[in-house]
Amino acid sequence: YDGRVRFCLDVVDAVRTVWPERLPLSVRLSCTDWKEGGWDIEQTVELARRLKARGADLIDCSSGGGVADAKIPLGPGYQVPFAERVRREAGIPTGAVGLITDAAQAHEIVASGKADCVLMARELLRDPYFPLRAARELGHTVPWPPQYLRAAPQGAPPR
Repeated sequence: YDGRVRFCLDVVDAVRTVWPERLPLSVRLSCTDWKEGGWDIEQTVELARRLKARGADLIDCSSGGGVADAKIPLGPGYQVPFAERVRREAGIPTGAVGLITDAAQAHEIVASGKADCVLMARELLRDPYFPLRAARELGHTVPWPPQYLRAAPQGAPPR
């Protein structure tokens, strides 16, 4: 185990020496590779504990997809349980990922304590206005970024 995690720990040690203490240091981990006998959540929890001790502030909890015959149970929020478990057992803030595609789903993940934040990629590629739309759906008014103002859709809230 120590040999498998050494590179990750060494990188965090090196980054921490130059990264300002006032800025958060997050580490993205594949919490499982979805292979029998491969990397699993128990090993991830232990690695997260070690990363916390070295000054990591948040674990971005993803999972593997690089093994051709892996059996990945895709579905809405399918990786959220990894964030919840790492948060609970390693005592470090986590970010949840994995088919999180609507405001209510994202809100529930954070409000229920399953993760400290939701991190998105594909949904923002599909819909770059997602954060603004999500805020509106959840009853919040947020200012539009100035560079978006000329492209604001019809019916957008006042600027």
